[in-house]
Amino acid sequence: MKLRLIAAVSGIYDALVGVTMILGRPFLASLFAVPLPEPPIHADLNGIFLLAVAAGYVIPYRDPGSSAGRAYLWVMGPLLKGAGALAFVLDHVMRDSPRSFLLFAASDGALAVWTLWALLATRRRPGF
Repeated sequence: MKLRLIAAVSGIYDALVGVTMILGRPFLASLFAVPLPEPPIHADLNGIFLLAVAAGYVIPYRDPGSSAGRAYLWVMGPLLKGAGALAFVLDHVMRDSPRSFLLFAASDGALAVWTLWALLATRRRPGF
């Protein structure tokens, strides 16, 4: 149940951010007080990437205990979202990106840690 919930929350999160990057760019730019991306294709591609990641969460949502479902959660949770959170923090520290971007570091980081915890808590232990 933990893994199914994480797949649902993560999938919805990525889908919402992806759609907003494609259709709500002016809203995001004003919300974070940054200029619109130039050229816009960068935001479009990031949005498409996030929508693909969101669609992939159907795998662990349908069968969270399967090796495919668990592998997807490992790659997209601790690996991708963990690396994304670190990238946001490093970009803020090293390139002075807006402090508001740390919201993504916090949300991605929280999902990465939650996914890691659930994957470790539900791992199969070899029998004797």
